Amino acid sequence: MKSLSSKVGTMKALLIMTMYGCFQEVGNLDAQVQDSIPGVTLGLLYESEFYPALAVHPFRGDRDAGEIAREIETIIANDLRYSDRFEVMDSIPLGLVGEAIDYQLWDQLGAVWLLSGSVQRQATQSVGFILTLELHDIVYGTIHEQGRFWLPSTEDRDFRMSVHAASDQLLQWIYGEPGMATSRIAFSRRSEDGNQELYTIDSDGENFRQITSYGDLTMSPTWSPNGDKIAYTSRKGTGFPRIYELDMKSGVERALPSERQGDYITPVYNPNGREIAFSVTGGNRSGIFRYNWLRDCCLVHISGGRWDDLSPTYSPDGKFMAFNSNRLGTPYPQIFVMAAGGGEADLVSPYIHGREGYYTSPDWSPSGDYLAFHGRVARRGRYQILVAQIADSGRRLRQLTREGNNEDPSWAPDARHLVFVGTRDWGTGLMVVDTASGKIRMLLRGFDVRVPEWSPSLKESLGVGSLRTRQ
Repeated sequence: MKSLSSKVGTMKALLIMTMYGCFQEVGNLDAQVQDSIPGVTLGLLYESEFYPALAVHPFRGDRDAGEIAREIETIIANDLRYSDRFEVMDSIPLGLVGEAIDYQLWDQLGAVWLLSGSVQRQATQSVGFILTLELHDIVYGTIHEQGRFWLPSTEDRDFRMSVHAASDQLLQWIYGEPGMATSRIAFSRRSEDGNQELYTIDSDGENFRQITSYGDLTMSPTWSPNGDKIAYTSRKGTGFPRIYELDMKSGVERALPSERQGDYITPVYNPNGREIAFSVTGGNRSGIFRYNWLRDCCLVHISGGRWDDLSPTYSPDGKFMAFNSNRLGTPYPQIFVMAAGGGEADLVSPYIHGREGYYTSPDWSPSGDYLAFHGRVARRGRYQILVAQIADSGRRLRQLTREGNNEDPSWAPDARHLVFVGTRDWGTGLMVVDTASGKIRMLLRGFDVRVPEWSPSLKESLGVGSLRTRQ
């Protein structure tokens, strides 16, 4: 029988090899600071953060559920890694750690948290599994939290999403904050014939799925507040950009009435779920309008004029709206914030006459304190992902990208990550950046994608992640 010191030495060597490829160098901050924008602080400035080591004990499966247990373990370990909150220690052979939880061993290995799990097939005629998770506090040598989660069969389309819900619950147990695993990203993809259709993909890069097949230009998807519907712009049928809403469960689609002339573009849901705001360009009166989906009536003009107000986004409480506009009289759009009902708009993006930057596609964070958008400092150059703090009116911008061209950011439900369209020498794809550390993860590579939109948590709308905690 191996001694504890022998086990620790073997395990440390294994974990170093396992974790070697999991870290991503943020780089020297001095080298990452960009040319300054007049009047603001700009740079890749990240606060130092402690990443506790979270180890994953090999999951157990009863009867013929062993393979399923290993699959679930892998999904959860990846979710925790993608959260950018931990140094994850996983894929550990059971022979090295044993069946029982040895707190002393894990403490010697440097683990702060330990996750163990077991999977059982339903005892009744119901199809599916029961996943039991135990989160161990290694420092105190106790079980911190324990929960039981119902999972559908592996053939069910929502099997992986049910596992993601368990991953998000782990973050809630540790940090008391929402995760992002139980979510999807909607986006448009341009095909070789020039048409664009809508697709979705899970937050971990799985379940890449096409959701429209109109054979036309369909773009700018936006999720309803509970994630059960998607609104978007399409030229289908009429040849003019119009707004439609798709029920993700029933597949039923409805069109927003086009009461005015012009192109109906860049829709966004009000957090109340009843209204939708969008831009109308061309026609007799351009600007931002809203429409009440619930009452199916009442087109209301919010803002506009001889300029273009585009890409509205609501604050989480629905009281304010950000958008981009060329209302300053130059062809270079800027970011503004105003009351949701209209009125005077305040400039958020940095602006000095004659030295204008180009800023567009704002998205308000779920936490309410940040605006993300893309822009460029000079009149020429590539776009980068920027984040402005609402409280200081954008006087300090954080630049989250440096390489290539980067556009159209959208916040994850954890208010920490952003998805965006990144273009590199090899082509275009969807990328995810952690705003706290600057780490960038490839989500979908090699497709001509446009305007991604991250969903809210889909736990409620899909009915996944039912939880029973210990009494």
